[in-house]
Order: sequence, then structure tokens, then C-alpha cells
Amino acid sequence: MADLFQETLINLWKGFDGFRGEAKVDTWIWRVALNTCISADRKKKRQGEKVPLEMASDLFADDDTDTKQIQMLNARIGKLGLVDRAIVLLWLENLSYDEIAAIVGISAKNVSVKLVRIKQQLMQMSNE
Repeated sequence: MADLFQETLINLWKGFDGFRGEAKVDTWIWRVALNTCISADRKKKRQGEKVPLEMASDLFADDDTDTKQIQMLNARIGKLGLVDRAIVLLWLENLSYDEIAAIVGISAKNVSVKLVRIKQQLMQMSNE
């Protein structure tokens, strides 16, 4: 996560001269961050699967109901496609449909339609 943050900052620094001012600065920053994450995900897929090291027990486990629900929702969001995942995460950041549309590169109406479909997908995942 820290690597992606650092890489995003580097990409912002390198790309600032190319910023044309056609969109708000924060929209441009979100777009650079999204493209950086998508590129990192593609690179990760090309490199192949790595086996993570795991501890036998989680010393910092939080077993309350809210935490479990958040973890389940996070796991379900992780199963979505890249664009759908980006739309949901931007929506959870309380960005407007217009801002999400500018970042993702679709219309605000399409963001609305996609969010309805994504919510339906997440509901179906809960029934499985």
C-alpha cells in the first residue's frame, strides 16, 4: 500500500507539467492514482502469483460484529472487476457522481447505473 502511495506521488510529480487544467486538480489526482493502481495490478498479474507468509494466529484480531461485516464487505468488493471496484471505493469516499465520472472516464448517468448493478452484485454475493 505504501509503495502504491509513493508511486502515485512520483507519477503526480512527473505528470504535473502535462496537467492541462481541463479538470479540477483533485479529479486529476484521483485519475492518476487510479491509473497507477490499475497499472500495478496488471504488473502483479504478469509477475505471477506469490505465496504470502501467514501467522498462525492474528494477534490483533478484532472479533466484533461490525469488524466482521466490514471484512466481509471488503472481501466482496475485492471480487469485483477493477472499474467496478474503483467506482465503489470512490463512492465510499463520498465523491459525487460527476467527480467519479471524470476520474473513471464515463458519464455521471453511467456511474449511477453501474452503482445500482454493483449493489445488486454485492447483495447476490451475500446470498451465496
